[in-house]
Amino acid sequence: MLGISRDGEVVTIELQRPERRNALNEALVGELRAAIEDAAATARVIVLTGQGPLFSAGADLDGVYSDSFLSGLLGMLRAIETAPVPVISAINGGAFGAGVQLALASDLRVMTPDSFIAIPAAKLGISVDRWTVRRLAALLGPGPARTVLLGAERVQAADAYAFGFANKIGTLADAQTWAKQIAELAPLSLRHMKLVFNDDDTRGLDTPEQTAALAAAWSSADAQEARVARLEKRPAKFAGR
Repeated sequence: MLGISRDGEVVTIELQRPERRNALNEALVGELRAAIEDAAATARVIVLTGQGPLFSAGADLDGVYSDSFLSGLLGMLRAIETAPVPVISAINGGAFGAGVQLALASDLRVMTPDSFIAIPAAKLGISVDRWTVRRLAALLGPGPARTVLLGAERVQAADAYAFGFANKIGTLADAQTWAKQIAELAPLSLRHMKLVFNDDDTRGLDTPEQTAALAAAWSSADAQEARVARLEKRPAKFAGR
């Protein structure tokens, strides 16, 4: 489910689950975390991308939601964030949900001109953790982040670049070229600056109310209704319970 290649000091990790639009399941999350940790031990820059027309469709919505999947996903994102080398997400086509979280955990983001980001949690009867909300607001801007989360709307690449979420507009090849340039910089300098950038209060503790509200969303009848509606190919009817 992963393709791993190396060009000098740059390792490219490609999600290769095109039949599910590179959606993340528990197995892929585990493989990706291991690949990140292995690459970080020897490479100077890591590039993440997705095979086919879409970077990632997010969490595998046809899979089984479980505490082990969620804890595995959060652990994998933390591995990206704490890797001692810069990680670049090269977003092709688009990124949904957990695919956006991959980009949020990365240090830099390159988006193709036709790509977009979206977190349709409110359409699915679920929610996202505090880190995702805070990091999205920090990188995209508070107003646009509310549009993505509370309005469940997409943000196109050009706007993502204007807002500051995307660092460059370009292809995977452009991202890899940039990675090679970054790999020539002083690695200890980059490591220190990455640590400072990520010390941004996005990983503070949830309040009891936030913890309860997140758990309530994931275990709600609305979340179950969204899954059934998706299978039946109809709009979900949410009741707030």
